[in-house]
Amino acid sequence: MKPLPWLSACVIAGSLAGGPVRAQPAASPPSPQASKASEHAASSGSVTLRAALDAAWQRAVAARETEGQRRRAEADSAVASSLWAGPPSLALSHRDDRLQGNAGRRETEIGVAVPLWLPGQRTARAGTAEAAAAQAQAAAQVARLRLAGDLREAGWHLAALQVEVVQADTQAQSLKQLADDVERRVRAGDLARADALAAQAEHLAAAAQQVDMQQRLQAARSRWTLLTGLTEAPDLTADAATDLPATAHPELQFASQSTELARQRVELMRRSRRDAPELTVGVRQDTPGRAESSQGSLVVGLRLPFGTDDRNRPLEAAALAELDVAQTQELRLRERLDSGTAAARDAQRSAQAQLDAETARARLLRERATLIDKSFRAGETPLPDLLRALAAAAQADSAAARQTAALGLARARLQQALGLFP
Repeated sequence: MKPLPWLSACVIAGSLAGGPVRAQPAASPPSPQASKASEHAASSGSVTLRAALDAAWQRAVAARETEGQRRRAEADSAVASSLWAGPPSLALSHRDDRLQGNAGRRETEIGVAVPLWLPGQRTARAGTAEAAAAQAQAAAQVARLRLAGDLREAGWHLAALQVEVVQADTQAQSLKQLADDVERRVRAGDLARADALAAQAEHLAAAAQQVDMQQRLQAARSRWTLLTGLTEAPDLTADAATDLPATAHPELQFASQSTELARQRVELMRRSRRDAPELTVGVRQDTPGRAESSQGSLVVGLRLPFGTDDRNRPLEAAALAELDVAQTQELRLRERLDSGTAAARDAQRSAQAQLDAETARARLLRERATLIDKSFRAGETPLPDLLRALAAAAQADSAAARQTAALGLARARLQQALGLFP
């Protein structure tokens, strides 16, 4: 009996390098299964996570929302740059004595009323518009970061399933070779018929597991396509840096801009303690009576509304409450981001320790299975012992492969906690 191919090398050492989704390889040399998966990746093609994020952003509802916020901010900025505090209005009036003495007296007036800016109000309105534009831009970055987090989760889930499919394929092929070899030995009279049945049963179980893993992989690919609109699987090798970001966290920038916007709104409210005054410019034509010539005159008027506490107190309370909430949210966000980053670092260290343990366990169980395989071929060990050893080694390989993907996911979550984009 020839040695089983899955016993010849470590699957997990380079398993994640075997598909479009890859993690950092381990120190041991790549296995034949990893080479097989790598060839499959080359034939199927891959896409970087940054390109996938750009594609997903074009499909995201959040992109439309942030674009709408940006346009509203631009409209507010255009209003602040206007010469008038509001749209002008046309005033038209006519008066005569037709229903009274009917002496032919008539008075017609037409004019334009223009709202005027209060002192400092225009500058405050422009500051509010600028803060709103900055907040809209920060909101877009936050939405992109959250989308990047979804892609990282989906990509590493796809990576883990790709590795498990390779493991299932290898196990099914190995057990098929074992079942064929046992069948030949049964026909030669070296083994009992029960051993052949047991070997065939293990092969069928591995084949069923193979089909199940392929179905789960296809479901993960469908979810990836739904997110990005792409059929290519992601390549995660470029998304591995965990250095501190050069700029502030996008969520923290958004919170800071929200606080600044609330502060500018408070200033605008303080500069707008009364409604806008109106300057009216018009002409009037008066006719004193019949047989008398009409007279024209220029009309200039100014309307000055008063600001009362009944009007200003609710507005001031609302603006100050918004500012207080924004400042509190910014403080709590800083604490949450620090806590989340610390937890992500701890999770990465834990995942690395678990991977080291699983890799060592898989190596020991593979070595044990190799020894039992040699003993079985020498006729010193029964087949059930070999099957149990093979199953234990296969489970250890799968656990180590899953943990390799789990370590990649932990690194990705740390990048997400730091606010790093792909």
